Order: sequence, then structure tokens, then C-alpha cells
Amino acid sequence: QVQLVESGGGLVQAGGSLRLSCAASGRTFSSYVMGWFRQVSGKEREFVAGIRWRSGITTHADSVKGRFTISRDNAKNTVYLQMNTLKPEDTAVYYCAAASGVMVSQIPTAPTNYAYWGQGTQVTVSS
Repeated sequence: QVQLVESGGGLVQAGGSLRLSCAASGRTFSSYVMGWFRQVSGKEREFVAGIRWRSGITTHADSVKGRFTISRDNAKNTVYLQMNTLKPEDTAVYYCAAASGVMVSQIPTAPTNYAYWGQGTQVTVSS
């Protein structure tokens, strides 16, 4: 079955950087869209960034554009989220997700479009 395992979270000061990794297994992901979401307790899960695995086309939420970058390594079956210039408001649990059957060139931003999820990794940014 599909398994997504996140790593790389932690505690960092404002202005610092972290790189999250999502190791994917159990399927050939070339036709999938991979996404990063984040969630603060008591709030809805929020789209951060997405990438179409085959083409490498990406999209980023306005709140992280210019600071975060999503990428993938085909050989390692891993998706990354490079987070720079972190802010306290970036504090959240970050989730990796995978979606299949997505229309060509589309990257869905609603969590309901993603069938597979990792367990999440905590990112805490101190001021």
C-alpha cells in the first residue's frame, strides 16, 4: 500500500531554514500529484505547495511563495519542502499527501483531493 513518511521537522528560530522530506513507497508515483499541507490545532488543514511528479510543475501558496520550494527526487522517490526565512506563523504540523487521477496540468489545493497522507512532522518557529 501507499506509504508516505515525513521527516525533517523541528524547532528553529525566525529567519532560519528547514528542509522537510517525504519518502514515498508502495506505488509508482509518476502519475501522481504530491502536496504539502500544514495544520495548526483547531484550524483547517492548509495547502502549502504541490508538484506534479512527472512534469515537475509546481505551485505554492501565496503565504509561502518566495520562501518555500517544493521539489522531488525521482531516484529516491522523495519529495522535499525547502523552507527558508521561516516565520512564527509557519509553526504547524506539516503533512505530505498524494493524489491520483488529477487532470493534466492541475495541482489541487483542497485536502479532499488527496487520498494518501503521511503522519505529519512538527515545525516550530520561535520568535
